[in-house]
Amino acid sequence: MSRLSWRWWSRNTNKSLDDARLSSERFEGGDRRHLLQALSALVGGGALAVMSQPAKARDSSDLAPPKRALTGRDEAGKSVFKSFDVTPKVVEIDSNPGLTFYELYMTEGVPRLTGLEPDPMLEGTKAFPGGTMFRLISYPPKRPEGWKPPPGVTFESALKEMSEKVPGMGDHFERGAPGMHTSDTIDYGVVVRGEMTLELDDGQKVHLRQGDCVVQNGTRHRWRNPLPEPCLMAFISFGGKRG
Repeated sequence: MSRLSWRWWSRNTNKSLDDARLSSERFEGGDRRHLLQALSALVGGGALAVMSQPAKARDSSDLAPPKRALTGRDEAGKSVFKSFDVTPKVVEIDSNPGLTFYELYMTEGVPRLTGLEPDPMLEGTKAFPGGTMFRLISYPPKRPEGWKPPPGVTFESALKEMSEKVPGMGDHFERGAPGMHTSDTIDYGVVVRGEMTLELDDGQKVHLRQGDCVVQNGTRHRWRNPLPEPCLMAFISFGGKRG
């Protein structure tokens, strides 16, 4: 399926499903007209056909990498675009194919606003600075049953790779509960594309859809992609101190 076709299908299917849910909620007292509307919405969006076929996982490489517009000032003090391209710091995690970090910008302390500052991502990145971090993370699709990591990859080697590419990131993950991690930050997260499940302590979960947001107050958590499609999330992290 082409990228354009996928976007059309996704947008129209989501709309059709929403229409179906709305119609079904209005179906009371044997109102057959609303029931038929609900079924028509499902069929029109192709949802019934999709549910009858096994889902095929897509790879994040099928999607164009997001661009970053970076502004500043010129020597005359006028606002200018310093760049509009993919961030120079894109990190792909080989041990977990499809997991990609787009490191967009970070600051330490109170940033100066001269507009002449160099792009900090040219110098590298880190897991969570004491100041701010802006990043996009593309999560791989839900793994099919029986999926195995690349040959030679272990849990420890995966964390090591992550810490080497995003310094310190692997240190925040627990060895006894894969995926669970904690950081001394407040994280503002937004689902840009796809869907995501956020799990906290004691198995508490919430299902996030495109456009949904989360404020992570330094709490223990993990992310799980429930769909056979990549999920793109945006995060802004602010360094904090434990009380």
